[in-house]
Amino acid sequence: MTGKTRILFVCLGNIIRSPLAEHMFAHQAKLAGVGDKFEVESAGTSSYHIGESPDTRMRKVASEYGLVYEGLARQFSPIDFERFDLIIAMDMSNKSDILNLASDPVDEAKVYTLRAFDPEGNSTDAVPDPYYSGVDGFHLTYKIVERSCQRLLAALESGDLEV
Repeated sequence: MTGKTRILFVCLGNIIRSPLAEHMFAHQAKLAGVGDKFEVESAGTSSYHIGESPDTRMRKVASEYGLVYEGLARQFSPIDFERFDLIIAMDMSNKSDILNLASDPVDEAKVYTLRAFDPEGNSTDAVPDPYYSGVDGFHLTYKIVERSCQRLLAALESGDLEV
């Protein structure tokens, strides 16, 4: 055990939304001076992109805002319930897939949607997957992830969300 709060962000393929959230949250925590309190990773519910780098279009949009990141996609596994304190899904389908692998109520209690922390959304709203959209879709996804991660970090730091 590290003593750090361990957070796993999960989307479908682990090449757009969840790696963005992983790096966004880590970046925001570092800027707030609390980066050493968290361990963050990302995964996908599918095996479509295992071993691939994050989507170049999302990395390009993120770099326009000053966020640069890399990584390799991996698939969510039931062992992740043991490894992480919080599992944050990008949409209700991902959440359902994750919950189907939960072995007990303790596992289930770790699972949230990212938009549950969005001041402009709610827990059933999806972080839109811009895979088949134009650049505007990537900017929209970036902004949603940014503000949701800000609120998630605030909730953890204030004690409103205990792990």
